[in-house]
Amino acid sequence: MSTSAIQWTDATWNPVTGCSHVSEGCDHCYAETLTRMKAAAGVWEAPDLPWTAENAEANVILHPERLDRPLRWRKPRMVFVNSMSDVFHPRVPTKFIVEMFNVMAAAPQHTFQVLTKRPKRMRNFLRAAKKCEGGWLTHNGEEPLSYGEGGLVLNDKPGWPLPNVWLGTSIESREYIGRADLLREAPAAVRFISAEPLLGPLVPEVADSPDPCDDCGARATRELGGFIYCEECAARHGLDLLNIDWLIAGGESGKDHRPVEAQWVRDLRDACQKIDTAFFFKQWGGRTPKAGGRELDGRTWDEMPEVAK
Repeated sequence: MSTSAIQWTDATWNPVTGCSHVSEGCDHCYAETLTRMKAAAGVWEAPDLPWTAENAEANVILHPERLDRPLRWRKPRMVFVNSMSDVFHPRVPTKFIVEMFNVMAAAPQHTFQVLTKRPKRMRNFLRAAKKCEGGWLTHNGEEPLSYGEGGLVLNDKPGWPLPNVWLGTSIESREYIGRADLLREAPAAVRFISAEPLLGPLVPEVADSPDPCDDCGARATRELGGFIYCEECAARHGLDLLNIDWLIAGGESGKDHRPVEAQWVRDLRDACQKIDTAFFFKQWGGRTPKAGGRELDGRTWDEMPEVAK
């Protein structure tokens, strides 16, 4: 087991390592930095290559020998799946994703947190899986796990969606707000958004401008990411938290970190409170993850989603 320094989880499980950049939030990826550092030092068997699309074939590595690890952990815990990759990266075969979900189904004592920047593939995979002839199966505890023609030896069909699997997507700026719609379309017991690193406002701010709305020409009353909107258009362009159970926000860390503005975080917190979405503020960021602390308006925000028993 790999214990985690990430405040909102207990452990990490990485049946896949390596990834490639898909949006601006990937520019200073901690997983890439750590992997390349360990590879250069000869500590990890991984390529010391930039995480570009061209290098994905070499960088994205499957670790079938790690598949059964959660089945050995008796104590219940929160498990962040593929903290060093993306479950739904195009280089990860569908069959391998199926095996990961089978393991999650076979370990109901744990809660698995699956976070992706590729929610379209996640939605399509889970929709198709729901319609599969055999559905999801659970491990019988007798046969060994395998990755190959036979796959896992399993039996018994659990409920759908898997009650111990939370699905999330990353939204770092307004350009990627549409990922929330794809997340809503995926069958899930709990849905969450990670707004980390938060690179811009996701919720419209009050502007009360005499200028016309940039969309429809009506009187503008809101500002979002440099655009001026009326109330109706602002709601369409801002982040919709409908059916989102949890939102994590945080600033970027590292030597090239991009600063986060306090108002962006406050607006997200206030939007969560209006709709009863749990809000978790991870960090302000800076040179190191702990540099700016975690307090927002004099307190920490560690809310977690309520899960039906």
